Amino acid sequence: MAPEKFQWKHLYDEVVTSGLCTGCAGCVIACPHDVLDYDDSSGRYKPFQTEDFGGASDCSHGDKGCTSCTRACPRFRDWETDIDQFLFGREREPEEVSGMYKDIVLARASDKIIHEVGQDGGLVSAILLYCLDKGIIDAALVSYLEGDGSTWKARPGVARTREDIIASAGSRYTYSANTLAYNDAVESGAEKIALVGMSCQSSVPPIMKQRKAGKVARRLSLNIGLLCSKTFDDAIFEELFEAKYGLKREDMRKMNIKGVFQIWMKNGDYHEVPLKECHEWTREGCKQCPDFAAEHADISTGGIGAFNDWTLTIIRTDIGREIMDGLLAAGLIEVRPGDDDPGAIELMHKLAKKSRKRWPETAVAAPRLLVK
Repeated sequence: MAPEKFQWKHLYDEVVTSGLCTGCAGCVIACPHDVLDYDDSSGRYKPFQTEDFGGASDCSHGDKGCTSCTRACPRFRDWETDIDQFLFGREREPEEVSGMYKDIVLARASDKIIHEVGQDGGLVSAILLYCLDKGIIDAALVSYLEGDGSTWKARPGVARTREDIIASAGSRYTYSANTLAYNDAVESGAEKIALVGMSCQSSVPPIMKQRKAGKVARRLSLNIGLLCSKTFDDAIFEELFEAKYGLKREDMRKMNIKGVFQIWMKNGDYHEVPLKECHEWTREGCKQCPDFAAEHADISTGGIGAFNDWTLTIIRTDIGREIMDGLLAAGLIEVRPGDDDPGAIELMHKLAKKSRKRWPETAVAAPRLLVK
């Protein structure tokens, strides 16, 4: 008897409706038949099947043997073990709770403009500019703010120029499935594409490559992950920030999270909202995600630690090391040892361990094995 081929109905039951789905949209961009779409309304952030064929869990192409969606999902079956073996050639050790890596440094952009517009020193923007200039990539999947930015709703988009990268700089704490900009990038002629995404999204390129999910994987050439413990539903703006604190989203200039939710207003005012007050608006897709440290990116970055204008940078792969070395040699970044801020590294491991405790015991064991 031939082995069962895992298709949409398995993904739907085991991931999409079980609470494991992070909304990364890997399955959507991998679908070769264009029968998967994405719902980001009312806090859903989930894929759905568009065919008029049976019910929500049915797919005519899956019934005929198509397995692309399950092969592209970084939460389906033994995803973590599969990716670790593919990227690093081994299973991780118990102490590697934040994933495997080559080095940890603190880094920031040397370019004053990039430093100022970027988050925590502008490193990600500097990486993208360097890689575009050197032909390592010809486009990046990023997020922008919708319209004039006053709604603070993040949307996926493509960056191909310095102006694009500057426009996409900075953090948003509502969710954008940046992978969804893939088709736009390809239609614009891109063949070597970088993905800048939160930890859940940064597992998409390697799982696609490990499970041979098609030509989408071939084009994803660089993977930059953002350290992330959670994102929030868009309703947090009206239901908490405005209702309790009188802070309207259209009056906000910048936001960050440093132990509290920091908000800078256009009139120069600064406000702090306790994170415990924000938990109610945690996005559903984040509640069982075990990956804080973007453990499967080429380079993982985050603004945690004592220095607000330096990025904690985890170099994980050979391409990640080559790019960081190139940036440094070109004078485009400043780098200092990660040990200059041991508290940041300790916090990363602490938050990584905390996130791993979210992974349910009803799912495959791997993400929980390191938690003691």
